[in-house]
Amino acid sequence: MAQRFYQEQRGRGPGAAVEPTASEVSQGFTERRSNPDPLPRLYQPLTVRGLTLKNRIAMSPMCMYSSQDGFATDFHLVHTGQYALRGVGLVVMEAAGVAPEGRITPNCLGIWKDEHIDKLRQIADFAHASKAAIGIQLAHAGRKASTTAPWLMKTQGPKADAAQGGWPDRVVGPSAVPFAEGSWQPTELSVEGIRRIQQDFADAAVRADRAGFDVVELHAAHGYLIHEFLSPLSNRRTDDYGGTFDNRIRFLLETARRVRGVWPAHKPLFVRVSMTDWVPPCAEAPAGGWTDTECVELARALAAEGVDLVDCSSAGNSPLQQIPLAPGYQVPFASAIKTQVPGMLSGAVGIITDAQQANAILEQDKADLIFLARTLLREPNFALDGAAQLDTFAQYPHQYERGRRKTKLTFV
Repeated sequence: MAQRFYQEQRGRGPGAAVEPTASEVSQGFTERRSNPDPLPRLYQPLTVRGLTLKNRIAMSPMCMYSSQDGFATDFHLVHTGQYALRGVGLVVMEAAGVAPEGRITPNCLGIWKDEHIDKLRQIADFAHASKAAIGIQLAHAGRKASTTAPWLMKTQGPKADAAQGGWPDRVVGPSAVPFAEGSWQPTELSVEGIRRIQQDFADAAVRADRAGFDVVELHAAHGYLIHEFLSPLSNRRTDDYGGTFDNRIRFLLETARRVRGVWPAHKPLFVRVSMTDWVPPCAEAPAGGWTDTECVELARALAAEGVDLVDCSSAGNSPLQQIPLAPGYQVPFASAIKTQVPGMLSGAVGIITDAQQANAILEQDKADLIFLARTLLREPNFALDGAAQLDTFAQYPHQYERGRRKTKLTFV
């Protein structure tokens, strides 16, 4: 194995608010001789259990479709590592399948076997050397499994059959209800199958701990398996896991309980939810879909299971969804969790595109943590540049210090 050596960043690391030195002021790196007091909320630390984030910027888990047999690769080291190096407080790796048939595509990340740990540990080590916290999202795709990566859909179609490395005969869901016309027909999970998948989540959490991750997030959003149990659109069961609200949330609560039981007590546990299906009552769905009111009740139950933060997204479970896209359109969901669920932290995500907007959400007490996805893909320096936009001086990676924007021309 090649030797692993990472130059450790000083202090609290890139993206942490620090007081500028006289030399940095004289060189034109800032006109301010001190930071605002108090700091903008976006650059204030956040402590969750035994973990303190240096700022409140998190990289949202984003599928990269760049694995083989679930293994992380050098792509993941570079992709995840760049955000750790460039000042993001918490980088969350993409949805990792807790079982091979739990992946969205054959190219998705996995954490279902011990052999996956070594490369994941390398990535976690690099994040820690960069003074960033690192998490991983644990997922099962349910009825939306065995599809193709977005850039392959044009040539291979949306579904991955056996010839393309897919597993159409092993696609499962709470009920035998496909996502859409033409989607794979899922097999309804037996209670034994439910128990097996819940154990898969717990086993994956153990591997995440062994790999050195600071946070695990359960993926209960976007129409994947846990969300499928929550929503009456996809859950037509008549046993203890379907029908009433208490029955539909049972799968998630039991899974969270198992994961919390093996995940170290000092490490935070997050859950990403779709706060609503955005499907109103209609001819195809007379009762409508999963709602934000139900999700607030769910969050109260998750708090009792030791969940620390609800990451508030929406949609993904029905082609009938009607999403009112607008800047910050999901922020009210994070605000509802924060204000209505005592002790539960909330994360805001969705069309948050600049530091002023992100900071305002926090300053108005609408969320505790800001999750960024496509914004970071466009602007990997968001955490570094955003500080300047808020008149705050933040530490740079020492290798990149010379590239910091200046307020005046100097040779140094």
